[in-house]
Amino acid sequence: MDRRSAIKQMFVLAGGMMIATSCSTDGNATSIILNNIKMSASDEALLADIVEAIIPETDSPGAKTLQLHLFVMKMVDDCHSPEDQELFLKGLKDAKDLSGKSIAETATYMQQLGPKDGFAKMIKERTVQGYLNSEYVMKNKLIYELVPGRYDGAVKVNS
Repeated sequence: MDRRSAIKQMFVLAGGMMIATSCSTDGNATSIILNNIKMSASDEALLADIVEAIIPETDSPGAKTLQLHLFVMKMVDDCHSPEDQELFLKGLKDAKDLSGKSIAETATYMQQLGPKDGFAKMIKERTVQGYLNSEYVMKNKLIYELVPGRYDGAVKVNS
């Protein structure tokens, strides 16, 4: 075997190893990469149910349809202090009993926590923030006019 074919085979083997390791996925991992908090796929599903109880689907899409749970996860992971992140994970762990429950039961649980509870407050704030900044709301609910707005030269002025 000459040096050229040995080097070529080594690069093919190294490339195959890189591709194989990038394709292996953990079946219990979240759908987005989180740097600071550790959540499982079941935690993500539970969070999706909780945010759906906060903004349920009506004639407009609900929180689960808009995937606001991903927004909440990313915001908690990136923008909150380690203490808040621990509070979030503890609150999610305490809410494990809600898995598979109806939206009404989940909403009742969140109301029982009250406005003083840090977990409930954090999820509600981030869910509403994500909803108000979602593409659906920005395109369909808010009417944005670029500054200075439209010009209407025929406005009557009352004296």
